[in-house]
Amino acid sequence: MLEILAKFTIIGFGIFFTFTGLLMLFQPQKVRSILQKAGSTTFIHYTELAIRIIPGLAFLVYAESSKFSIAFQIIGWFILIPSLILMIIPRKLHHKFSTSSADILKPFYFQLISPLSILIGILIIYSVI
Repeated sequence: MLEILAKFTIIGFGIFFTFTGLLMLFQPQKVRSILQKAGSTTFIHYTELAIRIIPGLAFLVYAESSKFSIAFQIIGWFILIPSLILMIIPRKLHHKFSTSSADILKPFYFQLISPLSILIGILIIYSVI
């Protein structure tokens, strides 16, 4: 049962990546605005991190069943560890980093990397279907 839930969580994560790539392509200013809000309030900070932890755990749970078990374990830990670290650092530091990143990342850069996000999303979905 937990494995099935993990599989559908990973599919949802792939859809999220694909949708985010499309949003970066067609509305890069909106994505930049969202990035600027990361960590801006306690609610946003912990909600964002909880939403990151869920797919990280799903990759780890589903790794045993996957054709790509080592890759799934690496991806799961790659998502999970930074999320846990961000939970213990001050929220204002997280927000400062996200706003400075948004200042550097102009809308054109989001459009430039959007195909990569779409491709990653599609590959994530493909890897569990």
